[in-house]
Amino acid sequence: MKKFINDPQAFVPEMLQGLALANPDTLTYVPEFNLILRADAPHHDRVSIIQGSGSGHEPAHVMLVGDGMLDGACPGDVFAAPPTEYVLEAARRLASDKGVLLLVNNYTGDKMAFEMAEELADAEGIKVRTLFINDDVAVEDSLYTIGRRGVAGNFFVIKAVGAAAAAGADLDEIVRIGEKVNAATRTMGVALTACTPPAKGTPLFDIGDDEMEVGVGIHGEPGRRRTTMTSANEIVDELLEAIIPDLPFSSGDDVALMVNGLGGTPISELYLLYGIAHARLAEKGISIGRNYVGSYCTALDMVGTSVTLVKLDDEIRSLLEAPAHIPVRIF
Repeated sequence: MKKFINDPQAFVPEMLQGLALANPDTLTYVPEFNLILRADAPHHDRVSIIQGSGSGHEPAHVMLVGDGMLDGACPGDVFAAPPTEYVLEAARRLASDKGVLLLVNNYTGDKMAFEMAEELADAEGIKVRTLFINDDVAVEDSLYTIGRRGVAGNFFVIKAVGAAAAAGADLDEIVRIGEKVNAATRTMGVALTACTPPAKGTPLFDIGDDEMEVGVGIHGEPGRRRTTMTSANEIVDELLEAIIPDLPFSSGDDVALMVNGLGGTPISELYLLYGIAHARLAEKGISIGRNYVGSYCTALDMVGTSVTLVKLDDEIRSLLEAPAHIPVRIF
């Protein structure tokens, strides 16, 4: 393993410290709880938005803290849910007169930590709700989840609820918006290589040079099938063939299209994949109203990609187009 690390156990705190030092005017690092918060938080006149999950998915989610998006992020260790006490502390520090919304990708460990934190926060008098994100069409009900996994589609939920919070919407309205965007979003990914967590030092799974994992999860979880590597055209076709009928998306729909890198994929290849996806959607009469190409939700150094479609209407489009200012300026 070759990585820029010191002590593997200190990887996450050192990364968070560097992020805060690089953005001193906008971010605050709380080392005793591994929190990244907006430097100007809390804002008592609007709902606070907090996202949590394991680390290793950067820029998700710590690099999405900023005006118009998250008020705070509560990361765990690499691919591990944050402790309940850390989530609770984030809710305490960001407690607002209008309430707190916790966003959680639908994985068993994250779900348990956040549900318990919600109960404890509520007992302390903090107005709090939790929203689970489950955009992955690849698998349902596995060792890691009850229901579908939350993957790169979380960006669209974060962007929409962050915009609504910045506009002054109340907690019930923001939950409605988050649920609406989540319901309109579908994702599926594919991996060409495994990823290597710093504390493990070896790849999470074995995969041949001529193989790919279709439907892989963002922690390296198994997908739908392991198969022989094929062309970019065929890979995009398989991903879209799983995504499009699931909602379903239909001729005449307007969508946001994201081609997301899983950490080790060159941007040039992502644009190649985007071009293929754009053409396939055009053939089906589906127009692209918003496009996103880059590494938004990664699995450390995994070579792979995911494709996300979001069915747009005027409300969702307006929220995605609202201004946001974050360390990773990708919106």
